[in-house]
Amino acid sequence: MSDCLIDKRDDGVALITLNRPERLNSMGGDMMPLLAEYLADCERDAAVRCVALTGAGRAFCAGGDVTNMQRRNEGKTADAGPPENPVAALEAQVRGLRHNQTAVSHKLHTMGKPTVAIVNGHAVGAGMSMALACDVRICGDKAKFGTAFRNVGLSGDYGGSYYLQRLVGNGLARELYFTAEIFDAARALELHIANRVVPQDDLMEEALTFCAKLAAGPTATYRRMKENLNLAETSTLQQLLDQEAMNMRLSGLSRDSKEAVLAFVEKREPRFVGE
Repeated sequence: MSDCLIDKRDDGVALITLNRPERLNSMGGDMMPLLAEYLADCERDAAVRCVALTGAGRAFCAGGDVTNMQRRNEGKTADAGPPENPVAALEAQVRGLRHNQTAVSHKLHTMGKPTVAIVNGHAVGAGMSMALACDVRICGDKAKFGTAFRNVGLSGDYGGSYYLQRLVGNGLARELYFTAEIFDAARALELHIANRVVPQDDLMEEALTFCAKLAAGPTATYRRMKENLNLAETSTLQQLLDQEAMNMRLSGLSRDSKEAVLAFVEKREPRFVGE
């Protein structure tokens, strides 16, 4: 069975499932390369209008595989051969991590389609970072969150320090990183980390219904909304106003906007085509 699965549904939702349940979907095997591949494919595929990310079994993603970390620390993962230049080895490791972060976390955050994390269990470490990279987080009432990095002496990756500060503020983000506190779905909702919390048994049905509603919407307009919201995180007000003006006028020329205006006049629901 593959370490990552994708199901492109007829309603325009692509459901991607992290599939290492025996390891709580920790990052290992082919999971992350496949996830990056599937996200790139979803971005290209016009039939995909919303991307949902979840985990198999009882976890969303437990972050890095600590067993593999220990094997690496013991030198058991290195290929046989002459000692490698340590500087070159470090540079290669940094390049690899930067590539993976861009292909996964950055893609989830900037892709011109809604991305939804369906958090079915523990989302810790880089697993929490990936959930935070998504536009929306729908959580089962058994979901758990935690930065976790301090517990293995690591500083954090996959953009968690960027996303978390923007959701909960600077001071609380630092506390959550420094303490690695594990907190439940109710606390995540209070902190605005979770958008919605639903009963665990109803999670997939309710979350996929939500995703299907997004997929049926004006997805080209969603792309422009995300461009505005992402720019607003770092821009000046004037820069944002300039981009909002351009995207507003482009949206007004779209088929979906014209259809929505006509539907309003005709007192019916609009039929969006994503253009």
